[in-house]
Amino acid sequence: MKHRITGIIIGLMICALPGSSYSESKIPQAGDEFPSISLALSETSISREYLGVTGSKLFKISDIKADAVIIQIFSMYCPHCQKEAPNVNRLFEKLSQHPDLKDKIKLIGIGTGNSAYEVAVFQKKYQIQFPLFEDPDFTIHNRVGEARTPYFFGVKSDGAKKTKVFFSKLGGFDDPERFLNEIASLSGIKKGGAK
Repeated sequence: MKHRITGIIIGLMICALPGSSYSESKIPQAGDEFPSISLALSETSISREYLGVTGSKLFKISDIKADAVIIQIFSMYCPHCQKEAPNVNRLFEKLSQHPDLKDKIKLIGIGTGNSAYEVAVFQKKYQIQFPLFEDPDFTIHNRVGEARTPYFFGVKSDGAKKTKVFFSKLGGFDDPERFLNEIASLSGIKKGGAK
């Protein structure tokens, strides 16, 4: 119980609450290099197939077989993330069903301050079908400038194992279709044809 209360307090602290004093100056913005972070696949994860990663259990964003990756920074304790979950699910559905984008843009979530158990609870409760990863010790959270939640990054690999940010935004979105169109446009990925 004590761990849950601590998690709730931390989750609320990193949420996009009005008047929060978190500095966004270190948060990667469009044109910046995205920090090199390592993520781990679970033993039973279907994420390996979806993301197209091979080799060891650990992988980097640049290893994902896609032209662009949408990264959602969330916390299971953040009420804004909980409210946004249905929209993000609809985004994933639209992306998965889009013949021109489903193999070019992938979506992942990183649960800042969340253990593997907490991420699994969030995933089950909100029936999330895209891969979610834990960040229990805030390592990734610190690397992305302590971004409040929910936060969305759009990144592209430059071919030299470096990942560049083309989209950086605090908060949710109202229209998944419009959000997907914006991501496709900003990433340079054309619908109905090549990049």
